[in-house]
Amino acid sequence: MRIRPRRLRNGETLRKMVRETRIDASSLIYPLFVKEGKGVLEEIPTMPGQYRYSVDTMGKKLEELLRAGVSAVMFFGIPAYKDEMGSGAYAQDGVIQKALMQTKRDFPELYLITDVCMCEYTSHGHCGVLCGRDVDNDETLKLLAGTALSHAQAGADMVAPSDMMDGRVAAIRERLDENGYINTPILSYAVKYASAFYGPFRDAAGSAPAFGDRKSYQMDYHNSREGMKEALLDIEEGADIIMVKPAMSYLDMVARIKERVNIPVAAYSVSGEYAMIKAGARLGYIDEEKIICETAASAFRAGCDIYLTYYAEEVARYIQEGKIG
Repeated sequence: MRIRPRRLRNGETLRKMVRETRIDASSLIYPLFVKEGKGVLEEIPTMPGQYRYSVDTMGKKLEELLRAGVSAVMFFGIPAYKDEMGSGAYAQDGVIQKALMQTKRDFPELYLITDVCMCEYTSHGHCGVLCGRDVDNDETLKLLAGTALSHAQAGADMVAPSDMMDGRVAAIRERLDENGYINTPILSYAVKYASAFYGPFRDAAGSAPAFGDRKSYQMDYHNSREGMKEALLDIEEGADIIMVKPAMSYLDMVARIKERVNIPVAAYSVSGEYAMIKAGARLGYIDEEKIICETAASAFRAGCDIYLTYYAEEVARYIQEGKIG
């Protein structure tokens, strides 16, 4: 036989030389939960090894991330009080705003991204202002734009709207620009499916809806053309990066969107993915380290340029050790 594909698999050095997918720690973002209060260090029951931190306790974790080579963090806020308007999201002294200011002082080398949504801050757990039992899309846009601006003012390097309201990227871009934040990028959760994989996150953030579900604004997981439509609309509105969420079951969307767009594509390996790996490893059914490497590589192989994962620290370490990348 003249053609033998196995020739290029003969030895670790050669396999790495011809590797098609390359991974770098600079592409990783770590999601971090910041809770109002002091002295908070609460392990999340459904996400073993992940914690809720207060502003005064998160420093140790941020140091660990930097030592591992992870230079970007996405903050998710858990306020002390919630109300129907989600006012803690855009309060100047909100938990995310305080976390941003503190981190900018203590860790100026970190790149800070903020989740822009209302669900963690509303008493009803939905991602916007209610009109009866429905989310009022256009009224919510005003609050989302105000939230994004308050984050930029507090030191956010990038804002990431995750609410799935129609027109939110344009509303945020306009508000940021008119206030002088023309260089603050928007990472849009453009292709966000209504997924059971979010369950542990809702436990972590206390953001489960008090009634109904989010299927009227998050996408039906049966649809792929609709995902492309959402991505292209957000790019037209000014998104700088497009995200697909979740990652594991939606890598087909990462690949399809990567082929169509000319901006970076991100994938979010969400809480349910993390919890499944942890549970399987705890039971001895899978090798946690190998699964972490494989799932990360699959996301980059599908075409993502940026990978959000609760395993960011571990992935960065495995890259340094030559186990992945």
